[in-house]
Amino acid sequence: MRILHIAADLDRRKGGPTAACIGLAELMARRGHEVRIVTTDRGYAPPAPEPPGNLAIEALPGSWPAFFGTSWPLHRRLDEVVPEADVVHLHSLYLFHDWSGARACWRFRKPYIVRPHGTLDPYIYRRHRWRKLLAEALFQRRVLRRAAGLHYTAADEWLLARPQARNPRGAIVPIGIDAAAFASLPPRSALRGRYPGIGARKVVLFLGRLSYKKGLDVVIDAVAEVARGGHDVFLLIAGPDDGVRDAAEQRIRARGIEGRALFAGMVTGAQKLEVLAGSDVFLLPSQSENFGITVVEAAACRVPVVISDRVNLWREFQEAGAALVGPPEAGPFAAHLRFLLENPAEAAGIAERGAALVRRNFDWDALGPRYEAMYAEAIGTGKLQELS
Repeated sequence: MRILHIAADLDRRKGGPTAACIGLAELMARRGHEVRIVTTDRGYAPPAPEPPGNLAIEALPGSWPAFFGTSWPLHRRLDEVVPEADVVHLHSLYLFHDWSGARACWRFRKPYIVRPHGTLDPYIYRRHRWRKLLAEALFQRRVLRRAAGLHYTAADEWLLARPQARNPRGAIVPIGIDAAAFASLPPRSALRGRYPGIGARKVVLFLGRLSYKKGLDVVIDAVAEVARGGHDVFLLIAGPDDGVRDAAEQRIRARGIEGRALFAGMVTGAQKLEVLAGSDVFLLPSQSENFGITVVEAAACRVPVVISDRVNLWREFQEAGAALVGPPEAGPFAAHLRFLLENPAEAAGIAERGAALVRRNFDWDALGPRYEAMYAEAIGTGKLQELS
């Protein structure tokens, strides 16, 4: 198959969406398909190591206005590469590449699949509604209606998106990680060597963009409550700032835990593995989370995870006994954190079940046949099956 991915950017600071696009493209290339990603150069850094030879990535110059993801060079390039593709995968909504990519697919009669990346979740759908209404009137409704279907990464994503999707067709296939990359981990001491201030304390990890929706305020309050109860914990916050760090620092000071908290910034590669391998509990109390790749990564590293019931993976993890789940509020998260700290055998069991779940359900190589089936269906019939 000849598969074309179209994305607004591949900025690694945005976390999951970029990792998913590159990971999926590399997966299909490893399985022998011809794959191309066309994107803009906004925040782009070439992947390392170099991708397979049958994967081409084109990062084209952006144009004004930047907030819309505009790129007229991308627009022109799509008229050249869309006719060569068997199927097109559009990533995210409400941006220039959606209009441009869908227009080229209509023109050359190519099937395309839209991955909404959580933008149809009511929590996100309501934000900037006036701007989205304009995009919907101009192109987005038609882009969704005429798609072969929508690609969802969790059943809850489909359930939340259904009232806004304008298209009942789709496929639910999770994104993955390279499980082999997490098989050999640094020693716990590596994290303490990098950050000596941690000492012997238990590390509570928040890993992800410092974004309004991720619940960092809940994490801070939960850690402060547990610390007041006598537990010697240390909060490690790792991820790029998306506008909330100043408020988080103020909250940490107000809760009196500035001596037991640290901002590590964005972590990648070996440093990311050190952070995961050296942590004792992972918390993600998101108000809205389309997938939650950091949950999968933490579980792969045998870190017990506590997640909110707004993280769309929560059902799978809860049913497998691989996570503690609660509403995105400080009280429930503090209670779960306290339980894990006071019951190390239970925490170890959750960690082991999490790692097994990742190997079983979220390894890229295990997901390959499901993606091939989705693409083959779109190519063969022009439509995916209707979701119930």
